[in-house]
Amino acid sequence: MKSLIKSVTLILSLLAFFAVSGFAGDKHTSKPFQGAKANTGTVTHWKDGDKDMLTFSDDFKTPETPDPHIQIVDSKGNVYLLNRCMIKKNMEGKEEKFNKTITVPSYIKDIAKVQIYCSWAEALLGEAEFESTVQLTSK
Repeated sequence: MKSLIKSVTLILSLLAFFAVSGFAGDKHTSKPFQGAKANTGTVTHWKDGDKDMLTFSDDFKTPETPDPHIQIVDSKGNVYLLNRCMIKKNMEGKEEKFNKTITVPSYIKDIAKVQIYCSWAEALLGEAEFESTVQLTSK
């Protein structure tokens, strides 16, 4: 009887482990950002139903440049300029609300890296690569 209970416990433990591992496979976290101005934090890809999402880590610092934007680079080297990093200004005109989570547009099929780009100066501020290309949900 004891061996049966141990076997059942082992099987249930393995099933729970693989179930949790399956959910973890839907998230992909990049290497840390590296660059002249964007050099802290990471970005995580995850799915919300049929939408692909990107969320910046709490330690990511938005560069203090005139017009920082988020860019995605796919596996073929195509660059997609997306949202502004900052989306709200206070009464003094200082930007104060960071666009921490964005929805990846459906026309992007995969992500090799995420970049922070200054549209005003037309300069790359930093980038974070994924260990391997992230394949996005087919749309």
